[in-house]
Amino acid sequence: MTGTRLPAWSLFAALIAMAGLPIYIHAPKFYIDSFGVTLAAMGFVLGALRLIDVVQDPLLGWLAEATRPRRRLGVALAVALMAGSMAALFALPPPFAPILWFALCLTGLFSAFSFLTICFYAEGVAKAETLGPDGHIRLAGWREAGSLLGVCLAAVAPVGLLALTDQPFAAFALIFACLALVATLAMRREWRGQAAAPSEPVWALFRPVLADPLARRLLVISFLNGAPVAVTSTLFLFFVESRLELPGSEGPLLLLFFLAAALSTPGWSLLARRHGARRVLLAAMGLSIAAFLWTVTLGPGDGLAFAVVSAASGAALGADMTLLPALFARRLAHIGTREAAAFGLWNFVSKLSLAFAAVTILPALDLAGFRPGAENSDFALMTLTVIYAALPCVLKCAAILLLAATSLPEPEKGTTP
Repeated sequence: MTGTRLPAWSLFAALIAMAGLPIYIHAPKFYIDSFGVTLAAMGFVLGALRLIDVVQDPLLGWLAEATRPRRRLGVALAVALMAGSMAALFALPPPFAPILWFALCLTGLFSAFSFLTICFYAEGVAKAETLGPDGHIRLAGWREAGSLLGVCLAAVAPVGLLALTDQPFAAFALIFACLALVATLAMRREWRGQAAAPSEPVWALFRPVLADPLARRLLVISFLNGAPVAVTSTLFLFFVESRLELPGSEGPLLLLFFLAAALSTPGWSLLARRHGARRVLLAAMGLSIAAFLWTVTLGPGDGLAFAVVSAASGAALGADMTLLPALFARRLAHIGTREAAAFGLWNFVSKLSLAFAAVTILPALDLAGFRPGAENSDFALMTLTVIYAALPCVLKCAAILLLAATSLPEPEKGTTP
């Protein structure tokens, strides 16, 4: 373990993940509660920002490649932008219309977040090659455990800080800035930045990945496998409040879900190194389906059963986050393509599944007559249950069938450093 500096990778992953959760959960509610931003205005701005976020990832992948000779500087500037945007979002009163300030700050925050995610995963391809035959799985275990622990910290920190200060989000922004400094210093020696800046046009950088049948198939599997998570994350609050009739339980259940994911990652990594990543990932997908099939039967007051479902599905998510990116990174190392551009595509596919969920399932619920926080008909609640619990099983089955039909050679076993 000495000399691998894997804890630094885990710490930097936690930093990135702590920025991701406020983008999608904390910031909208904070501005609605604190500055009176209307739901209609917030919905319009979030929709526009989500569209920009999806479209820009391939361009950020190109930018990460173009700036690779100075990657350490590029990462430092992006971290500064991310921490500054977080502080401006939560710690500074808006100097002009709150909704415009929100849009400006969030644009800086998610742009830096996406750029850092691409650079971080791309750099991991070269790092994993130095760790032995199972290097990609080993690095993924450290990285995703840190990422999920960062999500847990971001989920509970504002609530915990509320007992200490009347400005918990400003305090969270300060803590985030301190973590940003520590994580950046810890990772400073890990950014290699050896490749020359590419002269190819933007789309030429993506050609090697898109031309490789296995890489293309892994991108499709990523979309199919990510779509169930996009569906359940979009409807989680509605399901707990309206179907289970347990308002106020959302926070603990969400924390249980992410803790189960974080605690499971070392186990998935170990199992994958012993039995093969593909076989273990298929088993985890089966666990996810079993959990959500049980969810179809749940109704009002079934909080304990849903807690078990949350723990099981969270553990399955730990495998998804650890093993699937590791398989993609292993393939990139084999074909020798531009890693940052490739992970720009990977991010694009991941966020495309979120956009897919947003533009399909919410209108479907509206057509079924579902109304959040109100009395709903049996048909509306059944529609919510089918979309939340049954649809993810169908999508996950499609991902399983495609992965089962995909040949993924495992690396030769050797001595792990």
